[in-house]
Amino acid sequence: MSDPILLEQIMVAAAMGLLGAVVFAAIGLVSGTDETTTLAPLTLLVVLLGVPPAGVFTFFLAGAVAKHMTHAVPTALLGIPGDTLATPLLQDANMLRKLGVPHIALRKMVSGAIVAAFVAVPLAVLFAVLLAPFGAAITKSAPWIFLAAAVLIAYFSAGRWAAVALLVPFVVVIVALQSLTAKYGVKLSISYFLGIAIGPLIADLFTVVSPQGRSRMMRDKVRTFSLAPDVKGWSGYFPNPLKVMDRTQTRWTLATAAISSATFVFSPVAMTVVLGELVGSRIKHAYHRLTTVLSARNGVTEATYIAEALIPLIAFGLPLSPVAAGPAAPLFNAPPRFTVDAASGQTHNLHNLLSHWEFLGYGMLAVLLAAVVSYPFAMNFARRAALFVSRKVSHEAIIATFVGLIIVISVWEGQFLGLLVILTMGLFGGLLSRLFGFNTGVQFMGYYTAVLSVPAIVKLLG
Repeated sequence: MSDPILLEQIMVAAAMGLLGAVVFAAIGLVSGTDETTTLAPLTLLVVLLGVPPAGVFTFFLAGAVAKHMTHAVPTALLGIPGDTLATPLLQDANMLRKLGVPHIALRKMVSGAIVAAFVAVPLAVLFAVLLAPFGAAITKSAPWIFLAAAVLIAYFSAGRWAAVALLVPFVVVIVALQSLTAKYGVKLSISYFLGIAIGPLIADLFTVVSPQGRSRMMRDKVRTFSLAPDVKGWSGYFPNPLKVMDRTQTRWTLATAAISSATFVFSPVAMTVVLGELVGSRIKHAYHRLTTVLSARNGVTEATYIAEALIPLIAFGLPLSPVAAGPAAPLFNAPPRFTVDAASGQTHNLHNLLSHWEFLGYGMLAVLLAAVVSYPFAMNFARRAALFVSRKVSHEAIIATFVGLIIVISVWEGQFLGLLVILTMGLFGGLLSRLFGFNTGVQFMGYYTAVLSVPAIVKLLG
């Protein structure tokens, strides 16, 4: 490869990484913006627009890292989780709010995230390279691995055995919809993925339309928030995260990030909770325990997300993790550009298009861009940003934007049938998520079970 071509690739990757960091740093400020509902559709749009592989990768990774820094702003300052992975941080953050130091909670969380991100990328690439020699055998056994991974991920979700049992009817619904659309000569994949991604949103929209559901969602007063004054404890624009955290907090953040960088099957929320409890059990002083646990837990949200996207992508090319099957799914399967062949388990995606060294280089570039955009912004302007978002930004407008984007993509892929599949999968999956803890990560594994494992089972049974 000549130098001009390499330079062009790096420039495209840097531009897309910067765009992802800016967009998702802003989205992270809006409370309740789920990672799957936001990261996945926008990454899919980038893929379908024909952005080069390096640009797709840096857009996703910089966006994920940036979002998991700024999601600390509403969590720490407003007492409402910035997204799904911020939920385990809420209790400790609220305790520090009651002590009158929400700005301390925010700084510990954001500093833990940036340190963990720089550690997680090289470690995740290393673990992926160690697993890569087994890639051929794993790819050949893909239908059975997806089935086992679906059951395992379902068991470790909030639904436990209910989620495991619900895999059966969920897979049956997908197979039935595939048969229906096939009769009309329409083959869908993206529509299933988008329907699952926005399932809770669709379920909420149907609930609002229902008088009974609307009455349950009614509130007798407007929710209010209190913001403490901002206190800046450093000079300059870019504070050193290793000075914001003390040595104990830095050590625990590095240790938990290393552990979570080696795992790629378990739920990110579960990893955040478990490793946070491990850290908290080792520190006696109450205030120091709270700040240390927040540093470590937000570091785990970064490291787990990075590892669960990178390890399956680099080692196998198959979405064998909750993150890979959910928010990072467009990196694996986004027809017609990226595909996972249902019959053979063969792949054509970023796994085939980027080398290990490119994953490492562009991964570090993405983290650097996210750090440059999100870290100083969250540290210097968090209070003003939280105030602006809570007063001026319409959550309904943000939701409407993503709904419009998803409708366009579904109609592009399957016309009216694509839209019907999104509504069906979204409503069914959203209700299962709300009622039984059958979350989107499990549902994505159910989708891959339907398209990979079911044909293999039918063939085996003759």
